[in-house]
Amino acid sequence: MSQTDRNNGDSLEPNSGTSGHISHARDPHDQEEGRTADTLIEADGLCRPSIGARLRVQESPHAATDRFNNIKAAVETILQSVGEDPYRPGLLDTPKRFAKAMMDFTQGYGQDVRDIVNNAIFNENHNEMVLVKNIDISSLCEHHLVPFTGKMHIGYVPNNRVIGLSKLPRIAQMFSRRLQVQERLTRQVAETIVETLQPQGVAVVMESSHLCMVTRGVQQYSAVTVTSCMLGCFETNDKTRNEFLSLVGMGSGR
Repeated sequence: MSQTDRNNGDSLEPNSGTSGHISHARDPHDQEEGRTADTLIEADGLCRPSIGARLRVQESPHAATDRFNNIKAAVETILQSVGEDPYRPGLLDTPKRFAKAMMDFTQGYGQDVRDIVNNAIFNENHNEMVLVKNIDISSLCEHHLVPFTGKMHIGYVPNNRVIGLSKLPRIAQMFSRRLQVQERLTRQVAETIVETLQPQGVAVVMESSHLCMVTRGVQQYSAVTVTSCMLGCFETNDKTRNEFLSLVGMGSGR
């Protein structure tokens, strides 16, 4: 199985000259949306919301219906443009099905991270690594609107506070239910856990297959893309980082 490391600045090895505190990588979306790199969770619990996402959360039922109908009309146009008859029996309900699916695929834009965590943070005298492996992830590539699917591994070293284990995959799912690139998805999960839990460090690695590489273009059926984000002690401490990579099966002996 081949692996393509597309880390966009978050590599499996630490950057040189890093300090001991946890710092956030700068997201290009910050400048576009007028926020600072340290602003992750807004006052209303939304994580990096775009203007459109906030409008979607706050819209009236009438506006929601208009949004749904706009998606249906767009799909009907696409079907006609590729040479199909959108009114034949097999396609008659396709625009409605697609609109429902797209709203589900992108529900993460409007999710409140406070509701997801639901106060499941507990004081605990535990300062060794906590790891949740093989979290199933499915998201939509924002470049072609086709899925990429795979596994995510999340580890953190507590600072006398632990989070309910189910909250880690829920945070990952929140960010996967958006139009994404794998690099940003990996980083957003790590940074949100840092801000929510304030641990000594967080490590996130994701391995996935992208249908935009499988069904079009280079058609690489067995290629796996690997991205990582190492923050805090995982970035600055070789032993901690290597322990994490070994536990997720990505050590030097793999």
